[in-house]
Amino acid sequence: MPYEFLEEVATADIAFVAQGKDLEAVFLAAGDATVNAMIFELETIALTEQRQFTLENDELDMLLFNYLQEFLYYKDSEQLLLLGQQVTIAQNNGLYHLEAIAKGETLDPDRHEQRVDVKAVTLHQFKLESTPEGWRAQVILDI
Repeated sequence: MPYEFLEEVATADIAFVAQGKDLEAVFLAAGDATVNAMIFELETIALTEQRQFTLENDELDMLLFNYLQEFLYYKDSEQLLLLGQQVTIAQNNGLYHLEAIAKGETLDPDRHEQRVDVKAVTLHQFKLESTPEGWRAQVILDI
């Protein structure tokens, strides 16, 4: 699994570490972990609706932060559970540009067993770093 929950890092929140061989993979893994913090079985989310979004930031870690916030935005505004399908990241003129495609469906309490309601991604101990194996992100979610 490209991510794991960290029980010992945050007791009132949910913490996880996501890993990937490249930036795109760690972003996708972190997105899945964020949704998995809210829903037990990601496999219960049918990929019937699609959303595309574009983000940019001059800091790579803040681009990840903004990417994860998108999943919470759609959950809160449209009751839509999305899973990242494709992420493309490029750097141009000092800015990182992200284009993402996410698919999912409307939250159905009868089919989607809920864990907790994630309110926000926090900056507390938030990290995105290059490792010899690729990339690693550490995230704490406010619940």
